Amino acid sequence: MAIYNLGSINIDHVYRVPHLPAAGETLSALGYAQGLGGKGANQSVAAARAGACVYHIGAVGPGSDGVLAELAGYGVDLRHVAVGVEPTGHAIINVDPAAENSIVIYPGANRVLSGDMAGAALAGARAGDTLLVQNETSAQVEAAALAAARGMRVIYSAAPFEIAAVRAVLPQVSLLVMNEGEAAQLRAAEGTLPPLDCLITKGAQGAEWLSAGAEPLFMPAFKVTPVDTTGAGDTFIGTLAAALDLGLPREAAMRRAAAASALQVTRQGAAQAIPTAAEVDAFLQR
Repeated sequence: MAIYNLGSINIDHVYRVPHLPAAGETLSALGYAQGLGGKGANQSVAAARAGACVYHIGAVGPGSDGVLAELAGYGVDLRHVAVGVEPTGHAIINVDPAAENSIVIYPGANRVLSGDMAGAALAGARAGDTLLVQNETSAQVEAAALAAARGMRVIYSAAPFEIAAVRAVLPQVSLLVMNEGEAAQLRAAEGTLPPLDCLITKGAQGAEWLSAGAEPLFMPAFKVTPVDTTGAGDTFIGTLAAALDLGLPREAAMRRAAAASALQVTRQGAAQAIPTAAEVDAFLQR
């Protein structure tokens, strides 16, 4: 099987700060690092490092050879990544001493993706393959509709949360992934969660899979000392998608995802902090 990811590719600018800035406040950063990021890229890296065959569908701007080389180095297939004139997306990430973060994103090339581009990329997909989608690119609805028509599993990350975007793609979704805040926003807008499989991540409290007609499946988080939580949710989702794609049942897939995200937050950075399948195996054996 294979995973196709219609996903963002960003350059992350990460600033270590004494505390997250308040409105109107100017801070001196304690440190700076630059690296590969974007929810889409992070999820592709996580899925590839977990052992899945991953095709990324995305776009970058000129002068992005380093970003593409890093993504390819993690084992992600880039044949469906276009290079255009719009600048590569980027994120400004502030991280405080408790590893909490605040993020500002410029979407750039991530918003030039079209339904035709998604259709060309999914032409080789088969029933049972997986499509990952997040709310950081264009062409989400078109890609999800094409994937659903092909009998693919569609996993949608409702982040950054926008109710109109969620409503538009929901009819094609197999698994809706949200954090607690996003789930609360959806409940407030709709009165309830949609009647489909929903996975709600709860940070240090773990994650819960809700499925109609079944008991909720809760997976506690592993206890670790976090260094940087940037990309933790994406690590969970990408690892989960890979585990499901490789045939693991829900509980085993969630356990591997929880282990991968626990390892990831003990390291600096986003994509570069995502563990390999072998590292997850060793962690679970301990």
